[in-house]
Parts: sequence; structure tokens; C-alpha cells
Amino acid sequence: MKAFDFFCGAGGMTRGLLDAGIAVVAGYDVDEECEHTYEHNNPGARFIAADIRKIGIEDFQGMGNLRKFDDVLFAGCAPCQPFSTQRKGSGRRHDATLLGEFGRLVEAALPGYVLIENVPGIAKVRGFSTFRRFLHMLSANGYRFIYGVLDAKHFGVPQNRRRLVLLATRHLQPTLPGSKYGTSLRPFKTVRQAIYHFPAIGAGECHPIIPNHVAADIAEINLKRLRQTPHNGGDRRSWPSHLRLECHKGNYKGHTDVYGRMYWKRPAPALTGRCHSISNGRYGHPEQDRAISLREAAAIQSFPDGYVFFGTNKHIAMQIGNAVPVRLAEHLGKHILHLEASRI
Repeated sequence: MKAFDFFCGAGGMTRGLLDAGIAVVAGYDVDEECEHTYEHNNPGARFIAADIRKIGIEDFQGMGNLRKFDDVLFAGCAPCQPFSTQRKGSGRRHDATLLGEFGRLVEAALPGYVLIENVPGIAKVRGFSTFRRFLHMLSANGYRFIYGVLDAKHFGVPQNRRRLVLLATRHLQPTLPGSKYGTSLRPFKTVRQAIYHFPAIGAGECHPIIPNHVAADIAEINLKRLRQTPHNGGDRRSWPSHLRLECHKGNYKGHTDVYGRMYWKRPAPALTGRCHSISNGRYGHPEQDRAISLREAAAIQSFPDGYVFFGTNKHIAMQIGNAVPVRLAEHLGKHILHLEASRI
């Protein structure tokens, strides 16, 4: 089976599908800064910098010696910010239309399989939403589909990351894969298993050999706060009063994850594009006085240690935090191949 990966970013979905045995022909993304990362780590898959709103079927028809798409997978993981619970502000964002643009390409090509990964909130928008219009398009074109919320930790990713996954096909009634981890025989992967093997570095330091093992610099006041944060899951509630933020003084009890440390023996919290900053979530190293490094963040997203990211540290953090976890993508790819084999 071959695949096209739309909104591919740094290639988390592509890498997982390749590991599952699916040949990814190309990845499309408007962010051309992802190209080096994508092509360096996914040989054979071509990165195409393009706005999906300007792509037509003629742009990829014939690629990979394809004329028809009946046994091809279209994976579309549109930017999720318009539907995220962490989104700030209000008002319609143009990103909310990108799923509809992906649907336009699906309708034109009629691929054998369609895969979507997004935040659960995409299915909760009221009315005839972008998501419901997409479902209507699938039904009108003979697709049967299933969707539900899967947590990446159930598929070998050391992270609590709940995502809506939709799988559609014109060949049979699809199913979603069952959990692979979370039992007494196969417990969840933990932060310790993901990052303990990386050597210690300080805040603002970069390891001389290990790619992307670099930690963000920290202001002196925040370094003092982190030193007062207990190891292995501690948070700001342990700080002395003179280190507390003005917005956290008094009886305020919210946002305890901010400046907090991860737990060694648990999956990490969901990573974002600011996962290298202790002020943006529970992204403190369990023991060392720094945020997790970019390399450690990639490991928590289940990228292999040899997956090298290119760009500024800020952009690399976005590449990592916005990616589809590799192991989740791999299990989805294997499940699709199993469905395909069952109909032959």
C-alpha cells in the first residue's frame, strides 16, 4: 500500500506509516522549514511545500506510478488549534477550513483509505461544522467510516495524548485498533523508559554529540523556582512565598502544572509546540534543574533517537510538539494493512 501524508510537518505520521510497512510517496505541508527534517529522516518520501488550498488532484496524480488511488491511503492531520482546549481567544481561524480542503482532495481522488488524527474537540463543534461536513462528504462518496478518541499511551507512546482518530474506506466497514498497552502484562511506557538514558545537561546547554539534546536557557528567578520544586512530579505549591508569581498568590489553586516536573514512573502530559519551556506546562525534567530537552521531547513523542530535527530550537519544539506520535501512527498503519488483507 502507498500513502500521501497531508499536513505532514516533521513527519511523525510518515515515519510511523513507513515503520508499519506502508510506502509514503510524499508529504505536503505549507511550512517549508520542515523539509530538511522530513526528507532527512524518511528516505524515499518527498516533501512538497504547498498550501493545500492550492493543490489539485493533478498535482499528485501520476506520482509513485499511480493513476488510480483505490489502494492508496490519504492521511490528513490538519492543524488542530481552532478546536483545541488550549486555544486562547475566540473568532474563526482560517485553519478551521483546512479539513474541508483535505475533503476536497479526497472527493476528487477517492482513495481506498482515509485517515484523520486531530484533537477531540473537532467533533464537538455545534451545528453543521467542518467535521460534520467532512462526514457528509464521505457518506456521499460511498465511504464507510468510524471515529473515536484514542489515547496515545495505549499504543506505546509514553505520553497522555487523547486524539480523535477517523478511519474511512470504500471497501468494508472499518474498525479502530484496540489498546496495546495499559494492562498488568504490558504497562504504559513511562517518562523514565523514554528519557533516562540521555546524559545530564544544564539549562541552556547543548550536548556535544547527541543531536537535539539541548535544553532551553532559564532566567535566574525561574531557576530558583525550579530548584525549590521537588523531584519526580513536584510543582509550584512547594515554593516559598517570595518565589511565587503574583497571579498565583493568595488562595489561587489552578495551573499547578506550570513550572512542574514530570513523574518518572508515569506517562508524560501532552506535549505542545512549547514543550521545551517550563512556563508552558509540566515540562520540567523529573530531577535536573531544567526543562526537558528537545531530544527528550522527541523521545516522549516516540520518535527514534536517530531522528534528527533541523531548524531553530523554537521551530524544532513546534515540529516535535505538533507531530503525530510515531508509535501511534505505526499502530494505525498496521491496522489499516490488516483491514486491507482481510478483504483480499
